[in-house]
Amino acid sequence: MAAPPPLPPTQAAQPKGPPLLTKETGRKPNGWPALWLRRNLRSWALWPLSQLYRALIAVRTALYRAGLLRVEHAGRPVIVVGNVVAGGSGKTPVVMALVEYLKNQGLQPGVVSRGYGRTTTDCRPVLAQSSACEVGDEPLLIAKQCQVPVYVASQRAAAARSLVAQHPAVNVLVCDDGLQHLALARDIEICVFNPHGIGNGFLLPAGPLREPWPRPVDWVLYAEEAPPPLFADADRPAPPAFAVHRRLASYAVGADGRRTPLSALRGQPLHAVAAISQPGLFFDMLESAGLTISAREALPDHYDFDSWRRFPGKGHLLICTEKDAVKLWQSHPDALAVPLQLTLDARFLQGLKERLLGLPSPLSSTLPVAR
Repeated sequence: MAAPPPLPPTQAAQPKGPPLLTKETGRKPNGWPALWLRRNLRSWALWPLSQLYRALIAVRTALYRAGLLRVEHAGRPVIVVGNVVAGGSGKTPVVMALVEYLKNQGLQPGVVSRGYGRTTTDCRPVLAQSSACEVGDEPLLIAKQCQVPVYVASQRAAAARSLVAQHPAVNVLVCDDGLQHLALARDIEICVFNPHGIGNGFLLPAGPLREPWPRPVDWVLYAEEAPPPLFADADRPAPPAFAVHRRLASYAVGADGRRTPLSALRGQPLHAVAAISQPGLFFDMLESAGLTISAREALPDHYDFDSWRRFPGKGHLLICTEKDAVKLWQSHPDALAVPLQLTLDARFLQGLKERLLGLPSPLSSTLPVAR
């Protein structure tokens, strides 16, 4: 039996302002269930079910490797940005940062996604007039911010096929999530972790893992200065791991595109709302920027805001994330969204460029050679 993993780091320091509330419970959200953070009696009781899940994963993987389940390549280099744990880990901001980097290198990237949370089931492009309920909040945000072709489909291989057919100039694809979507062949895999790492190290439902870890990937990215708790495997070298540096922009954006400096909001009472996987981090970053958060409201990730009502009270400006704004602005156009800015490690980007140059594709004639 493997040795127990190191205990995960404690939650970030409690906010100094008003309590962090969830829409359903009015309690501080914990993200994962408590049993996923550490090995305890409840997680051990579910461990037999996790072994059944492990067996199903192994059978599925073997069917793909044997060619009994179809694997399709899009005809373009494919970079998959995903995770191995349930819940959010900050993949979409990494995807957006990667897309901007690829554009700056002279490439023409496109993005494929399942479109989590959408009410449609077909394969479709994300258009300027698309709504979050039709295509998903994250694909809509990527399309609006990055200005690249984005397609969503339950089968990401179908999304990649349609995107390339309609946009033949696209010469590299980035898949938002999809490490476990083996039907889409990939050239590069990037695994993103949040501060919890792999939690108790157990597979679902006893733990947060979607598949056994460690598993081969090209790079690990994590959103902390120190790597999160991960199992080490002496028989398998660990992939290169790099921190992703996150900070809020110095401004907020309105529904009309107008920017308001955060410094102009200091001293005003703000109602902060976030429907993301780590809402507390967003609220803490707002306070670190010197803003006064009078009300903190944490909602479930991908919350649709259809039935949402703001807290009563006069003089409270509504502030949110960009991901929430693509839905919130429909009913609350006065809301201000604060962009999250990511900085990817230069060593990671150099390694990515070298990998792309080594792929048998037109990229080698497009990417500038590092000197």
